[in-house]
Amino acid sequence: MARLWVLQNTQPEDLGLAGQVFQSYGLEPAYVRTFAGEEVPRYMGDAAGLVVLGGPMGVYEHNRYPFLEAAMRLIDQALKEEKPVLGVCLGSQLLAAVLGASVTHGPQKEIGWHPVELNAAASDDLLMADMERSFVGYHWHGDIFEVPQSATALASSAQTACQAFVHGLSAYGILFHMEITERIIADMVQAFAAEIREENLDGEQIKAATAQHLHALQANGRIFFQNWATLCL
Repeated sequence: MARLWVLQNTQPEDLGLAGQVFQSYGLEPAYVRTFAGEEVPRYMGDAAGLVVLGGPMGVYEHNRYPFLEAAMRLIDQALKEEKPVLGVCLGSQLLAAVLGASVTHGPQKEIGWHPVELNAAASDDLLMADMERSFVGYHWHGDIFEVPQSATALASSAQTACQAFVHGLSAYGILFHMEITERIIADMVQAFAAEIREENLDGEQIKAATAQHLHALQANGRIFFQNWATLCL
């Protein structure tokens, strides 16, 4: 099986649905658990692609989280080698920063279930063309990014102008979460309970809305992850 480097930055946030899809395409995730102190690889080596998952860190917090610089170097190397890159949440922010875009605090955090709109460019995108144009996405971020000059915006939400972008043919940044499962949602609500309280949100309501929205989100996610997997073959 072809190997994928996967940088996992919190305990709850693994590949979820994406991992199931990737393995069905013969791609074997090689997790690097940065949250546990595992060292980010210096080189892509024979890995077919790179996935950088989410986390509460800010791209600009290099002093507090030294692995961020190493993650950005690995993203840069993957881009130079023209290997597929997928950045989710924090990963999308790191990809945007590597491409020269500004990453800053948003006006307020976007947490829970909120609508996502794919734009006209997504209709022509190799990975997103067959996805539903409008759906409810799962969000957990406080930072936002400009669209990198070399990239094309693909999606937005009412609160966030850019929810997804593509650079070249195989580097995708997705700010919202399509990889989630019921388990990941429950684990995030538990792990980040203090943040939920600070934002005056209700974790039980977030979990309750899962039954209404998860199936449609995963249907879109499955299309996206299948198409991204083919880029690695």
